[in-house]
Amino acid sequence: MNLLYTFLALNLIAFVLIGYDKNLAKNNKRRISEKTLLSFVFIGGTIGSGLGMLAFKHKTVKKSYLLKFWLIVFIQLLLIYLAFHFGFLHYKI
Repeated sequence: MNLLYTFLALNLIAFVLIGYDKNLAKNNKRRISEKTLLSFVFIGGTIGSGLGMLAFKHKTVKKSYLLKFWLIVFIQLLLIYLAFHFGFLHYKI
């Protein structure tokens, strides 16, 4: 259950950070670095970050950011597949 709460918190933070960075961009203020935003994606905030990008229409046309974002998503999906395929994760109903 703690893992679920951690996952939810990471995704909520990632969502809020995307929205906050969009607000900073609109007001010509100092921005949150892409490294920070992508770090939250990397550690598990992929869904929150992706939803934030769609909801706030932020970072959706910047090719370099999107390339890094989708590379992280691909690696995460590959790791999940490998974990299930080799039995590191067991799905029980």
